[in-house]
Amino acid sequence: AVVSTQSGHYGPGSLLKLANFTEEGVKFQSPHNGTEMLLTPEHSMAIQNALESDIMMQLDDVVSVLTKGERMYEAMERSVRWLDRCQAAHKKVSTQNLFGIIQGGLEPEWRLKCLKKMISKDCPGYAIGGLSGGE
Repeated sequence: AVVSTQSGHYGPGSLLKLANFTEEGVKFQSPHNGTEMLLTPEHSMAIQNALESDIMMQLDDVVSVLTKGERMYEAMERSVRWLDRCQAAHKKVSTQNLFGIIQGGLEPEWRLKCLKKMISKDCPGYAIGGLSGGE
């Protein structure tokens, strides 16, 4: 069986109202006890490496696909930078596949720009981000 893990969407991505995305990572409050938590690209890779996923998703900056303007562009660019950090922290390259996540909202030119940058990172696969949030 193939094991695939998603970094960010089931935790901070599903808790967007409680999340704060910064260059460092995603800060969010635990829905269980309110404790502040920080998920960085490096921590995300450590968790997914430990889970021994066959396919791992990078940590990306998640915004609603309906978001427009500067915040969407910032999320797209940050996701590209975070892929670099994920790749540097990825410890099991020969046995686990790290996928980049293409961002850019509903702007075709931003999606293309992100795709070109992500392809230059030479991942074994890519996912289309942001298309399951009520668009």
